[in-house]
Amino acid sequence: MAAFNKFRAFVEHLAEGVHNFSSDSTCTLTAALSAAANTPVNTNSVLADLTQISYTNLGSRVIPVSASSQTAGTYTLACTDTVLTASGGSVAAFQFVSIYNDDPTSPADPLIGWYDYGSAVTLADTETFTLDFGASGLFQLA
Repeated sequence: MAAFNKFRAFVEHLAEGVHNFSSDSTCTLTAALSAAANTPVNTNSVLADLTQISYTNLGSRVIPVSASSQTAGTYTLACTDTVLTASGGSVAAFQFVSIYNDDPTSPADPLIGWYDYGSAVTLADTETFTLDFGASGLFQLA
């Protein structure tokens, strides 16, 4: 599994109440895909800062939040593993998967973090790619 890297602005956005992960109605997490030539950097703060691939032939990129909880001072945002599926043709190569919150309007589409898969991933028609969030969820805060 690729390691989670947080965007710096995510910390500020948490402190300023931009995100509310406790309710599906206020948090639509979505995956943004970028090619190797368009590496995310930790100073990016909103989706508009990223150069994304074309999503032609790609199904839903929404990531369901399955639990938002705190235990012994550690907060965990658990997400359901999400399967990206090529349909109707191939999907452009990507290496990075950035996660953003599609709901806030100020700032619009704030970034949370990204994963680097180490090399290009290409999906042919009907192939799938699973975003596996593991036992520790999308992220933990201690």
